[in-house]
Amino acid sequence: MCETCGCGNKDGVKIHGPHHVHDHEGKQVHEHDHGHDHNHGHEHSHSHDHHHSHDHPDQKVIDLNLDILAGNNTIAAMNRRFFEGRKVICLNMVSSPGSGKTTILEKTISHFAASKKLFVIEGDQQTMLDAERIEKAGAPALQINTGSGCHLDAQMIDSALKKLDLEANSFLFIENVGNLVCPAMFDLGELKRVLVISVTEGEDKPLKYPLMFESSHLCIINKADLLPHVDFRTDEFIKNAGLVNPHLEFITLSAKTGEGINIWYEWILSQAEKFLSH
Repeated sequence: MCETCGCGNKDGVKIHGPHHVHDHEGKQVHEHDHGHDHNHGHEHSHSHDHHHSHDHPDQKVIDLNLDILAGNNTIAAMNRRFFEGRKVICLNMVSSPGSGKTTILEKTISHFAASKKLFVIEGDQQTMLDAERIEKAGAPALQINTGSGCHLDAQMIDSALKKLDLEANSFLFIENVGNLVCPAMFDLGELKRVLVISVTEGEDKPLKYPLMFESSHLCIINKADLLPHVDFRTDEFIKNAGLVNPHLEFITLSAKTGEGINIWYEWILSQAEKFLSH
């Protein structure tokens, strides 16, 4: 069981590599520098109230959640060091199920395929369906099936990177398991966390799931073509999200019609420019 969120069984995790990537006979694709300090663009703050008797002054309370997250963050820092060394722009895409992450990725791959090298790690509890869609769109995709687990963690990404032959100066998109709770707690080593929300989900999502909004850098408001047909006030949604994270950026688009999607492409290039200039 995952001691942090109570989900899943690590033994049930399966990683399916791209069909055209061959086994490297046990050789690791990359090396990690264990001396790297973990410096993430955002911090995860967790408050835990413990009610226990004070009759025993020597009693100690050990917060296992913090221990688990510390172990994850150590591996995430090593992943980040690898991305920095290879000049790989890694974006962690998170959302609830059905927000349109895969469709956005398909359009993104089609747009950049001729000029950029793109790789995708797909996270789902079961099936290869999304990985197959990504490969048809034109990018190598590696599928991680988490079984009953509800999120990807840094160790899963580390294992996946050993199977992906990432090229220097490329883009890696991680499509996380559809869930607005647990993925917010787990740093994967990404450069930026991109949250995708659809207009069918309601403008109160930032208030119900604050940690996901607090830990994200960009919020894509997808399915804008449905705005005339749903009771979704974009301004109210942005206001609620701003209460949680004043620094969160927003892009409203429709992956189906293409409305506003060029702004998303421009945002990706701007992040790459900043990253590669350091």
